[in-house]
This record gives sequence, structure tokens and C-alpha cells, in this order.
Amino acid sequence: MKEFMMIFIGADYEELGLSPEQLQERMGKWFAWGDKMGEQGILRGGNALNSASKRVSGPERVVSDGPFVEGKELVGGYYLVAAENAEDVVKIAEDYPDYDLGGTVEIREVLKMD
Repeated sequence: MKEFMMIFIGADYEELGLSPEQLQERMGKWFAWGDKMGEQGILRGGNALNSASKRVSGPERVVSDGPFVEGKELVGGYYLVAAENAEDVVKIAEDYPDYDLGGTVEIREVLKMD
């Protein structure tokens, strides 16, 4: 099995103004999806990411404050999953909880540097 990172790109829940009840419902969907992958033995890890960030770039090591994305989308988190190929991960991503909010799942194979 190969490992793939599913990178979650979408709106910041705070900026969407979701109510506490909506946030709780949304988190329930995330936990159910993670539990499902855990039961299948394919979830290797993952985390949500804070929207506040720093970027260091160039030879001068310029430090900038983020988020850095255009518009209101940001990388909100990731899961690391095991699968035979990217097409299998596309199927896993069918249950991504934030499609209804315009969210995106970017799928990237983890390269093994032996």
C-alpha cells in the first residue's frame, strides 16, 4: 500500500459565522468520517490546522503573516491514508464533510525517500 495525503482546502468556519450547533454538527460529520476510515484500517493520521500562520521565504528569509491564499479559502487540515492508488483515495474522499461548503480535497502521494 502507498500513503497519500488528503489536503483539505475550504472556507474558515469562523469566517462563515457558523452557529455553535452548526459547528457541533459539522464536527460530528468529521469524526464519523475519521472513525469510518479508522475502522477500515486506512487512516494513518491527520490534524486540523489553525488559520494563523507565518511564511519564511527567499534568500533574505522574509517573514510574512498569513493566511496566504487568495479569497477566503485556506488549508484547514489533512489526513494521511493508505491506499493502492490515487483513484482509491478519490473514492475515500467522496465522504469529505465540507463539499457542501465549497470545500476541496487535494490528493498527493507521499514519496518514500529510501
